[in-house]
Amino acid sequence: MDEQFFFDTEKIFGGLNPKQREAVNCLNGPLLVMAGAGSGKTRVLTCRIANLIAQGIAPWNILAITFTNKAANEMKSRAAKMIGESAREVWLSTFHSFCAQILRREIDITDKFKRNFAIYDASDSKALVKQCVNELKLSAELFANANAGISALKNDLVSVDAFKERSLNRSVYFKNLAMIYEMYQNRLQQNNALDFDDLIFFTVKIFSDYPEVLERYRERFQYILIDEYQDTNAAQYELTRLLAAKYKNICVVGDADQSIYGWRGADMRNIMNFERDYPKATVVLLEQNYRSTKTILRAANAVIANNDDRIPKNLWTQNDGGERIKLIVCESDRQEAQLVAREIRRLVEYENFRYDEIALLYRMNAQSRPFEEYFMQMEIPYVIVGGLKFYDRKEIKDILAYLHVIANPNDSVHLRRIINTPRRGLGQVNVNRLMEYVEDEGISFFELVTDMNRLLMVPGLTQRFRNGIRNFAAMMMSFMESAKTLPVHKLIQTVLDETGYMDAFKTDDADESKNHTDDAREENLGEFINSAKAFVQLNSEATVQDFLNHVALINDTDAVADKESRVKLMTVHSAKGLEFPVVFVVGMEEKIFPHGSALDTPEKLEEERRACYVALTRAERKLYITAAATRMFFGEMLKQKVSRFVDEMPADCMESHGYLPERRPVPQVGKLPARHVAPKKSAPTQRTRTDWNVGDQINHKLWGLGTVMDVGNVNITVQFANPQVGVKKLAVKVAPITKI
Repeated sequence: MDEQFFFDTEKIFGGLNPKQREAVNCLNGPLLVMAGAGSGKTRVLTCRIANLIAQGIAPWNILAITFTNKAANEMKSRAAKMIGESAREVWLSTFHSFCAQILRREIDITDKFKRNFAIYDASDSKALVKQCVNELKLSAELFANANAGISALKNDLVSVDAFKERSLNRSVYFKNLAMIYEMYQNRLQQNNALDFDDLIFFTVKIFSDYPEVLERYRERFQYILIDEYQDTNAAQYELTRLLAAKYKNICVVGDADQSIYGWRGADMRNIMNFERDYPKATVVLLEQNYRSTKTILRAANAVIANNDDRIPKNLWTQNDGGERIKLIVCESDRQEAQLVAREIRRLVEYENFRYDEIALLYRMNAQSRPFEEYFMQMEIPYVIVGGLKFYDRKEIKDILAYLHVIANPNDSVHLRRIINTPRRGLGQVNVNRLMEYVEDEGISFFELVTDMNRLLMVPGLTQRFRNGIRNFAAMMMSFMESAKTLPVHKLIQTVLDETGYMDAFKTDDADESKNHTDDAREENLGEFINSAKAFVQLNSEATVQDFLNHVALINDTDAVADKESRVKLMTVHSAKGLEFPVVFVVGMEEKIFPHGSALDTPEKLEEERRACYVALTRAERKLYITAAATRMFFGEMLKQKVSRFVDEMPADCMESHGYLPERRPVPQVGKLPARHVAPKKSAPTQRTRTDWNVGDQINHKLWGLGTVMDVGNVNITVQFANPQVGVKKLAVKVAPITKI
């Protein structure tokens, strides 16, 4: 026994550097591991889990949270190799997977949802919000992003009632948004469905409202590890705080310098204030980088040093100095794309790189188009990471909708999707009549379509339509019976066969599918069946609901792996957590990177700089930075300046190529740029918030007359009289507007 224990500990600690060993060996009490890019944080987390078990902690008393399923599975496998299969009993998952499992056990305590609730993805939620906006007869354009607003409220743990109270003294826009939020939440409850944000929101609510439930899970999870803590939002922070409050054996790992998701609710203060939350915390800095060359790290360190809101650290490496960073400044964005394509071909043909070892990173998705054109011309294989996901394809979502209704007949959103898919003569006008009747009678959509007596009471329906509904209802009831005995993959095949879907979509010209060939859609459905079969093989007792949970909780970044050798095209934000031997960071110009919306806000500018730091540190051996002197925007050719972030890099780290337009002075060789301090803002000379009120009439130099709908600190929202202009958010300091 002693020999085995010694062997296990050696296996855990072997190869760790002193700081990594310190983090792995600090088992009790709060621990903050500030892990720089490429410093081996995943290895530290994995070894720490293994060490906890080796020291006698029961694996089921350990909760580890990551931000991707891929990372969770990788860590579990690594830990199992160190100390055996007991490591697989650790609860290791994403926040959303963890909360979904908790709610499957506990949500019925609220009397609002049943345990077989559906999980709505982003497109399902957007469709339901749109339905609510239409029913409330509000402007679809004004509330086009209402679902994002509701998501932000839930991530901040703001309930419907709390937001309704907040909106009482605010603009009409916010009062209407409160109405949408309330109706949307009521519809979710009627459908026995939760959206992605609800998974954490309701877990926190149950833990807060039912102390006895929280106590059970506090006893269960006496040791908690959280990865990427800088990316947590208010709801995730509160969930973690509640669970860790009793034993305080909480280890968080992250890097404030890589906090780049503030726009979607992530709060960097969670990691910056960890020592305030846990005064007895141990802090370990992981600063040795195992990924990049010394030159790349010098440039990245020099850029991030210009941020004021950070915990100081300095990445270093024992790797080679490496090549200088190549700065390629072109005359135009077209030339930029052409030169990048040529250089990629050269790297593959003459330097023996593979296409899949090369990544092209950009700040905005729209930047990919010219590169795609030249890649196709030069026959460079590529894939856009973060494009249309497999489970978002129309044919897959259609069959998933059938499975959702089979598992949860109250799910009206998915029922509406499939009631006439494939087409069976059930027109939208008649379906709308059914929905109106459902709303008036307070029953579920499925109750109505399976009750012929009630259908006779719905005005305006033809006998042909009622017969079509009767046949549809009988088919769905048959599927529900089949689901009791058939494994999921065979149930999917049954749905495809009995609905005639495979034949029908070949003549379907729906917008969602018009860009895909019939063969591609058929192949996708075949792959869907394969994925279901693989799931069943790993989970022999799995139900339809289990499979739907699995699909709903697949993370975007779980699908980055690519079987083919292709150049990866992606945004900087999509690249976080990845690494490549060769990286091109393109479009490094003012108003692109940093983004134009961040230039007047110090906090946003610092987040842009962190995004630049992330981009640079994705590169292992070669790093290219490109920019253009002129770039086409909305049909107009504009002059561009090279990004300030390039000027912040030491000149001796760079070698310049190509046309050089006007730039700021480049720092002298061997000297880091001066630390940037945001200037204090002088009193505004133009209109500020106090000068504008909801209802004010304005005239815009280009767009004409409009009415102020909402007033913020620096922006106003205006509904223009010209319907082609619609609703715009304007920065009052710079917009060409006058008050009428």
